[in-house]
Amino acid sequence: MNLSVPRRTVAAAAIALAGLLASAAPAASAAPAPALAAPDIPLANVKAHLTQLQSIASANGGNRAHGRAGYKASLDYVKSQLDAAGFTTSIQQFTSSGATGYNLIADWPGGDANQILMAGSHLDSVGAGAGINDNGSGSAAVLETALAVSRAQFKPDKHLRFGWWGAEELGLVGSKYYVNNLPAAERSKISGYLNFDMIGSPNPGYFVYDDDPAIEKTFKDYFAGLSVPTEIETEGDGRSDHAPFKNAGVPVGGLFSGADYTKTAAQAQKWGGTAGQAFDRCYHSSCDNTSNINDTALDRNSDAIAHAIWTLSTGTTTPPGDVYETTADVAIPDNGAAVTSTVTVSGRTGNAPATLKAGVDIKHTWRGDLVVDLVAPDGTVYNLKPFSSSDSADNVQATYTVNASSEVANGAWKLRVQDKAAQDTGYIDSFKLTF
Repeated sequence: MNLSVPRRTVAAAAIALAGLLASAAPAASAAPAPALAAPDIPLANVKAHLTQLQSIASANGGNRAHGRAGYKASLDYVKSQLDAAGFTTSIQQFTSSGATGYNLIADWPGGDANQILMAGSHLDSVGAGAGINDNGSGSAAVLETALAVSRAQFKPDKHLRFGWWGAEELGLVGSKYYVNNLPAAERSKISGYLNFDMIGSPNPGYFVYDDDPAIEKTFKDYFAGLSVPTEIETEGDGRSDHAPFKNAGVPVGGLFSGADYTKTAAQAQKWGGTAGQAFDRCYHSSCDNTSNINDTALDRNSDAIAHAIWTLSTGTTTPPGDVYETTADVAIPDNGAAVTSTVTVSGRTGNAPATLKAGVDIKHTWRGDLVVDLVAPDGTVYNLKPFSSSDSADNVQATYTVNASSEVANGAWKLRVQDKAAQDTGYIDSFKLTF
């Protein structure tokens, strides 16, 4: 994970390789299994991938960083697994810091090519170490989930695509390159992107991205079924490979187990582990090796990835309805009065839908300062985003689902935004309603 962006201070396994290759390739005579539920992802398989990544780092100067031999060897290892499992793989090259970088893309045959569910992780480490938690953990779990898709001969409604990104540690370079080089028509086909960066931290927390409500709920529901409490992810918000997708308008979500923030006493009480210590004391260090993994966190998060892939790729997406939009900029005064952006809906009969989509694009340098509401024509207020002093990421770019079935559709709908703290500024870029 790349956490190099400055932030405002806030109070408060080789022996299993042959078996993995054999099990990943589907038997020619096997009948497709019905995909009623996601399979359990074998922890031993995920850890075997981590052992391979550690061995690759050890044989190549101790790391798997961009521009180093260890990164390309890591990519070759992942690609060989996917090729053997029946995926269509491609390598995308880019240049960063004077060195060639690589992204690996893997497509599973079938599914609606106009509805693509994508999952990814960054494969590079920093130069200081092997990067087994950051981000071998995410890379290995995504790989093993992809291999589980093959073993099950899963036939989802949506098309599945997986990605492993290069040069994330240099500023999300690989994922930015991928997104920026996708034509707009292709980007619009991605119904969701799921990101997994550091999911086996040795003193773990269970953090869920809150960017897209449907994806967030999918992960929260899974952990609720395990009686594992979750928190909203803020430490690395906007600083991993989901950010380029989100900035391009793709719904995103993901999981995180913590980096160099300190686990609080309250977090230790509900999750176990050690209060007063970082979630990962080896973050960006030479000790981020195969001993720097919490098996329980890695196992739970790997299974959650599979659950999300199976859940979110099943069932077709309802085509968008009528869209009412304004792109007029509205300045948001710093720590000032609320402002509004208005969309006028006319020519409709009856009430608004129970799944009214409010698309919000707010440019702001500290989005936690903002309270965002949807105000119906009769003045009823629907809170879309509360104030959060710890949410230091830039911008609010999200689509919220509102049950507005009690509201008359026609009239002036307002996006109301108020900045509740000093020092940061922004403006409403656009606001749209989809009926």
